Amino acid sequence: MDSIASDPEQPKPTPLSLSLSDEAREIQLDSEREPLINHADHVEERFSVCAAILPFFFPALGGLLYGYDIGATSGATISLQSQSLSGTTWYNLSSLQIGLVVSGSLYGALIGSALAFTIADFLGRRRELILSSLLYLIGALLTAFAPYFAVLVIGRFVYGFGIGLAMHAAPMYIAETAPSQIRGTLISLKEFFIVLGMLLGYITGSLFVDVTSGWRYMYGTSMPICVIMAIGMWWLPPSPRWLLLCAIQGKKRIPEAKDFAVSCLCRIRGKSADTSVIDQVDLILDELAYDEQKTASFTEMFQGKCLKALIIGCGLVFFQQVTGQPSVLYYAATILQSAGFSAASDATHVSVLLGLLKLIMTGVAVLVVDRLGRRPLLIGGVTGIAISLFLLSSYYTLLNAIPAVAVVALLLYVGCYQLSFGPIGWLMISEIFPLRLRGRALSIAVLINFGSNALVTFAFSPLEALVGTGILFAGFGVIAIASLLFIYFIVPETKGLTLEEIEATIL
Repeated sequence: MDSIASDPEQPKPTPLSLSLSDEAREIQLDSEREPLINHADHVEERFSVCAAILPFFFPALGGLLYGYDIGATSGATISLQSQSLSGTTWYNLSSLQIGLVVSGSLYGALIGSALAFTIADFLGRRRELILSSLLYLIGALLTAFAPYFAVLVIGRFVYGFGIGLAMHAAPMYIAETAPSQIRGTLISLKEFFIVLGMLLGYITGSLFVDVTSGWRYMYGTSMPICVIMAIGMWWLPPSPRWLLLCAIQGKKRIPEAKDFAVSCLCRIRGKSADTSVIDQVDLILDELAYDEQKTASFTEMFQGKCLKALIIGCGLVFFQQVTGQPSVLYYAATILQSAGFSAASDATHVSVLLGLLKLIMTGVAVLVVDRLGRRPLLIGGVTGIAISLFLLSSYYTLLNAIPAVAVVALLLYVGCYQLSFGPIGWLMISEIFPLRLRGRALSIAVLINFGSNALVTFAFSPLEALVGTGILFAGFGVIAIASLLFIYFIVPETKGLTLEEIEATIL
């Protein structure tokens, strides 16, 4: 647990004369009160942009390492199977063995996100990210120096554990420490880091694909980033909201927790302990006390506003995957080859080009998400996704003599996905869950994300053989329309609201 007893790197609680006596606090918690938004004006969060960068940057490296694994694996599988370049005696891998290499980290991520359900609130966001960085490092070491195939697979699983924990804890830490004015931008930037990691992985793959044992260099290149992430997360303070939640749940004394939370928040905001920081901590405590923040039981998570938040968050990440994202990218090389692009003969070059497009469009989403809001980007982007899927269906059923249709549809799909589901899905699940169940609920959402990804990936080939490519893409298009209706009628706008205001007014 992110202990309230100070680490060497952590700020010491500052004596600000903020503390209430235990008796007074208990009386205050027992009294009836109105929700935060009804009894207090919105508190303007003052912050230094420079100070806000680091609490985002180091957690976001967890996303970059996730994306890097996706990109590097596409080149590593080519290198591993080459008799002349693999540098091993076990290069002649079966399709099942290649499947274990490619999807080993996905299986590990599924287990890691399930594990997060039980350990997240105990560890806290910061220490969960430290653990994930260590798992990343161990997994990369095992994979890069694997003497046998079994060690390689174990390394892929361990790296996947790190992915599951990082993709669970990073959005929580960023959301709970970011100023509300730029929270959408920062969490969307995490998706930018994932795509940047994919691009770096593709580039690394293209650089080492013709080098003997190049797959070892592809996986080993991630190790310095793992070390930087671990050191950075050790240096950062715990999440102030998590500290206050622990105190309200009786795990720590409220006065000391409040002082330490103020100290941590001052450090994160880059400001001295002025009244705005103190007022913000008071408002967080008030809203926690109003909602009686005991640890949510499993059955309570499926009742009332907890259930509403789960429907919104889990629905978004489910539709994020079942609208065909893994399958459309699977067909990218084939589509570009049919259009006569010479670079399409080299899968690594195609991947780099698509990675650049994804990076550019994610950058656009980052720039506008806190100005336009979440709903406009989701509605506009998913509309484009539906159109692109029906275009792909028409290409494979009616217009196969016009490959330009498929190319346009592919680029439209990738661009619209990165404007909508890509960054906004992760943003919304980090915002929408109430604090007392955020750790557990986010683990469910991440599990659904990876699980539905695996479902679409594994079911695609049998379904394609059963109904045909065109019909399958049309089916994805129908699902995209269903997701559009879900967004329009169910998903709220959270732009500009603090996490406590979201909980008090939307849920």
